[in-house]
Amino acid sequence: MRYDFNADDVFEMAEQLERNGAKFYQDSAASVEGKEAKQLLVKLANMELDHEKTFKQMRSDLAAAEKQSTVFDPEGEAILYLRALADTRVFFEKEIDTTSLREILKAAIEAEKDSIVFYLGMKEMVPEKLGQDRLDEIIKEEMGHIRMLSKELVPLK
Repeated sequence: MRYDFNADDVFEMAEQLERNGAKFYQDSAASVEGKEAKQLLVKLANMELDHEKTFKQMRSDLAAAEKQSTVFDPEGEAILYLRALADTRVFFEKEIDTTSLREILKAAIEAEKDSIVFYLGMKEMVPEKLGQDRLDEIIKEEMGHIRMLSKELVPLK
């Protein structure tokens, strides 16, 4: 059975991904050496939390039709599935040297790329009438993350 998700479902997942990203940066800040590296990672964690707020606002701005469920799901299994994906898909436990800022940033860029691919796939599962075009806003934000992280990585090579 194919399940069509709506934009509301995907924005909820996007919020979780941002929380996961913030935790990744906070944990990395605790183990990396150097004051500047720690400050950068704390800044990145705060940016992820700001992005979570941005997605939460975008989600609250959705029209009723973009929040409409497409199937009978009294147990909320579809959203549980999305939450599980959000918790494992992007910041899944990868072997990352969290003592190296360079390795942390490389892993973060990879995670952002993975999230874009994931959202592009999700876009295929959200019908136009349920807010498919809204996913472009999420993808655009994630692409901005890659540009910013790449800018920080270049001097470390």
